[in-house]
Amino acid sequence: MKFPYKKYSTRILRPVIPIKVIYNNISVPYEILVDSGADFCVFDAEIADILEIDVEKGKKGEVAGVTGANEPIYFHDLEIEVGSWRFKVKAAFLRKIGKFGYGIVGQKGFFDIFVVKFDLLKEEVDLKLRNKNK
Repeated sequence: MKFPYKKYSTRILRPVIPIKVIYNNISVPYEILVDSGADFCVFDAEIADILEIDVEKGKKGEVAGVTGANEPIYFHDLEIEVGSWRFKVKAAFLRKIGKFGYGIVGQKGFFDIFVVKFDLLKEEVDLKLRNKNK
């Protein structure tokens, strides 16, 4: 499944794609940056509020890379839908990521589900499901 890079200006392209975040049959459309340097998925806590998730009741952790300062994150089990594919993932919620305008998907919860190919010249990211039987 191929997604075009999102243009933020004539000089800035990013592999930002649309997904749905789902919890207890409530779904929210959301954009995420496909980030090979991220360890796990991190979404804005406002998405958790919409999904009626009590953020602080999740497993607490800490992240520094996203905001430049150590910030608390809270992990929750939920689902994401990418195109027509739906998966259970453990994602973290962070209160200060909203200013970026999108969440982040990383190694656990995305790259372990998909083989990801970035093609800057074609301005697209290509996702293929991993064969879990190997």
